[in-house]
Amino acid sequence: AQSSESELCQHLLVTPLFAASTTPEPPEEYVYPDYRGKGCVDESGFVYAIGEKFTPGPSACPCLCTEEGPLCIQPECPRLHPRCIHVDTSQCCPQCKERKNYCEFRGKTYQTLEEFMVSPCEKCRCEANGEVLCTVSACPQTECVDPVYEPDQCCPICKNGPNCFAETTVIPAGREVKTDECTICHCTYEEGTWRIERQAMCTRHECKQI
Repeated sequence: AQSSESELCQHLLVTPLFAASTTPEPPEEYVYPDYRGKGCVDESGFVYAIGEKFTPGPSACPCLCTEEGPLCIQPECPRLHPRCIHVDTSQCCPQCKERKNYCEFRGKTYQTLEEFMVSPCEKCRCEANGEVLCTVSACPQTECVDPVYEPDQCCPICKNGPNCFAETTVIPAGREVKTDECTICHCTYEEGTWRIERQAMCTRHECKQI
């Protein structure tokens, strides 16, 4: 009987110690709340009520908190400048941080508003929008029918002076020229101008046949 009482006492002493070592259940207020259907949370943990507008993070676009979660719509962002070479995409709408202030044309670089010649007749300009606009010089009508082009010159020149055609022969202007035994030709001017006609006026005379 003494042995049975001793075993019972040992059992009673051990049982409380075992119960004390059991991990207690955490209090309900420490459980992370579930906001689904109740609100929305941004990147910093701030809670927004349903119907509120908020920005989830510094690089995100504005959103509307709904029962299904954040409803985010990309706004109509300003159009980037066509000469932009550095775009900042860390915000909702991309922003241009640096514009190109030069033009590239036929393998060369020109500054904005710089004018340059690409040929004796072709003058170009680097526009502010990055495009290169060129104009071709308009040459005046020459006073000769045999103009020649000199190096580094845009328009042809009359090295032989003013002249015109008498049939297929080139004759100088300013005097009569006998083209054969019976024909005399001279260059004339266009009516009302000082521009020489390309074809000479010729007069045939009676001549003795040899």
